[in-house]
Amino acid sequence: MAKVRIGFSTHFEVENETVGIGTDSALDTLHVTGDITAHNIDAGGGITTVTTYEGFIDKEVTLTNTDINLDSKAHSLSGEIIIEGDITVSSGTTVTSGPENLTVTDNFTLPGISDDKPTVGTMRFNENLASLEFYTGVEWKAVNSYIDSGNRGRAVIYGGHNGSSATGTIEFINMSSQGHAVDFGTGHAGNAVDSVASTIRMVYTTGADNPSNEMEYITMASGGNGIEFGDQATYRYRMAAHSSSTRGLFMGGRSAPGTETSEIEYITISQLGNSLDFGDMHTNMRMQSSGMGSPTRAFTVIGYSAGSYTTEIQMVQIQSKGNAIDFGNSTFKGGYTGAASNSVRGFGFGGYQHPGANNYYSKEIFQLNLASQGNATDFGTLSRMCGYLTGTANSNRAFRFGGAIWTPTNYIYDDIDYWNITSEGNTMDFGNLTEGRYDLSANSDSHGGLGGF
Repeated sequence: MAKVRIGFSTHFEVENETVGIGTDSALDTLHVTGDITAHNIDAGGGITTVTTYEGFIDKEVTLTNTDINLDSKAHSLSGEIIIEGDITVSSGTTVTSGPENLTVTDNFTLPGISDDKPTVGTMRFNENLASLEFYTGVEWKAVNSYIDSGNRGRAVIYGGHNGSSATGTIEFINMSSQGHAVDFGTGHAGNAVDSVASTIRMVYTTGADNPSNEMEYITMASGGNGIEFGDQATYRYRMAAHSSSTRGLFMGGRSAPGTETSEIEYITISQLGNSLDFGDMHTNMRMQSSGMGSPTRAFTVIGYSAGSYTTEIQMVQIQSKGNAIDFGNSTFKGGYTGAASNSVRGFGFGGYQHPGANNYYSKEIFQLNLASQGNATDFGTLSRMCGYLTGTANSNRAFRFGGAIWTPTNYIYDDIDYWNITSEGNTMDFGNLTEGRYDLSANSDSHGGLGGF
């Protein structure tokens, strides 16, 4: 190959020829191995390593309408990168953000984000639930992000029947201490009611005495009267209810003229509106305030179905609509049982117990591992036998409120029990409601279902 020496300031131009610098096998019009320093470079056919200078001042490289193909070789780009258009990163490529800024002004597409073929570990924001989810390889699961509030928090108790009439009484307790319930406000008078809650808002149905299907809400942190929320799509009472931090479920129940139902409906707690169809119960069931669950699962605890009481515990996944499945069985057959849970352990307590005789009402507490399918086991006992009661919990304490018995003598109770969730045993006295009530409902701003989506 001929060699030509070019002097300083000499204009040198080669047209339609391959030119090599530092190589004997030039492959293109200009093939450079090593560094090239120049005032301006028009890189129309690809780049290896290019730095441009104006004098000794570092200048940026601008690529307009140019495809950049980073193949299997290692490449490093430093400094600020501004992308004005689409960038697609092929599967297996690692993109690392260093100390500089990466500004994307259009679309940034990664493989596996679509619903049809997500990759394991892919995360997405579910706009319907306003929640973050990840893909397990089989299904989308909610991210568990609840805040463990320990013994802190407020429990709010609504409605019920005081023996003379349905009431709209709303009261609350501070779960970290012991003492009597304090007036919160007034809602629509109702009994056989149910409720769901987030850290901010409690939404309750107004029960058997309000066939207009109304639901109301209150703000948990401040006292006040109930405010209209929306309507139940299907009029029901004596349901089981549970919620995550965003979605509330009302499951089963009793419809006029009184038969048990299979409907499961849901609401978005932060948005006013009517309940929507979620799915159906595994077995038609009427209960009373016997819903519990984890941040991702909702459970119904025993109940009355097809003329008899049952031991069945049913479960649904909160974040995905669908029908309930049989989860396991309680330690006794009955109904009108209270329930409460933290994020890992659930409890059913009190209610009817069959067969009747002297133990027609139960004082038993049974426990359930919410993460694994199986039967309940014994935990301890309440301070008294009663049914038509309600309960709630935070991460460490579970509570039972009110209740009643009709045999051998009618009694309506105003006492409040509590127990420590982490240790098996019997309940302790917490205080009293402002009046005795049954068929009431309670929820807390730190119940076991908070968090998750």
